[in-house]
Parts: sequence; C-alpha cells; structure tokens
Amino acid sequence: MTEVKKMTSSRRHHLKSLILQIAADWIEVETKEAVETKAAYMSENCPAPSLSGDQAALLEICKKLQQAADRIDEERYDTEAKVQKADKEITDLKLKMVELGGVKKPALKKVRMSADSMLAALLGGKHKVTMDLRSNLKQVKKEVKEEAVEAGDWRKNIEDKADRKKMFETS
Repeated sequence: MTEVKKMTSSRRHHLKSLILQIAADWIEVETKEAVETKAAYMSENCPAPSLSGDQAALLEICKKLQQAADRIDEERYDTEAKVQKADKEITDLKLKMVELGGVKKPALKKVRMSADSMLAALLGGKHKVTMDLRSNLKQVKKEVKEEAVEAGDWRKNIEDKADRKKMFETS
C-alpha cells in the first residue's frame, strides 16, 4: 500500500486563500461584463432622445416613447402568459409521471405488541390507559334458582303480620 501524505494546515489555508482570490477575481470580471452588456444593449435599443426643438417635436417624441412602452408591455405580457402555460404543462406532466409510476407502499413489518403498549405508543407516556378487556368485563355469577317455597299455612303468615301491626299501634 502506498502511504498518502497529509497536507499541512498552513499549505491547506494557503491553497484555500488562493482559490478564494481567484473566485473573487472571476466574480469581479463577470459583474464588469454584465454592466458592459447592459450598456451596449441600452445604447442599441434605447437611443438618447434629442430634446431640442419646439413643443410639437417633443410631443412627437413622447408619443413614440409611449408606443414603445406599450409594445414592450405587450411583449412582457405575452412572454409571461407563455411561461405560465409552460409551468402548467410541467406540473401536469409531473402529475402524470406520479400516476404512471404508482404509489409504492412499503412492506409492513409484523410486530407483536399488546394493546396497552400500542395505546402507550400512540398517546405517549403521559396517558395511562389499560386495554385489559377481561378486567373491565362485568363479573356475572350464575344465580341459583330458589326452590319453590312450600305452600304453608296462610293463616300463620297473617297472624305474624297482625302482631307486627300491634307493635306499631301500641308505641
């Protein structure tokens, strides 16, 4: 294996400063070129108006400038409409691509989890909810049917009740 020598920090900083200096020079040249192209375009398409003359000549110059402004405004509107139409077509094509590609659902992993832990995961640790359904069920005991009471002497029953009645009357 060949050993790779690491660059010293001073060398790295020197190279970095050189690269930044070259980039700054390039940016400066680009801005100068942009200013020059703008000046060339303006001199070519927008000649300086001659303001010498009488009022009629100045009015004529104003009308020409107004017509030029209207023409440029119409061109701007047309290009803006074309751009909007192209943007709409692009979004439509993107939607079609999504529809054609379909939505791929990720494979779900099987997870064994109790209902309590699912609720804890969904609601967070703050809520204490138990889903132990068996503990929440009402306990139902089988009732033992009472055996039919034997028909006894009904007179005895009435006498007992009469004694009770006398207790209340005497007090």
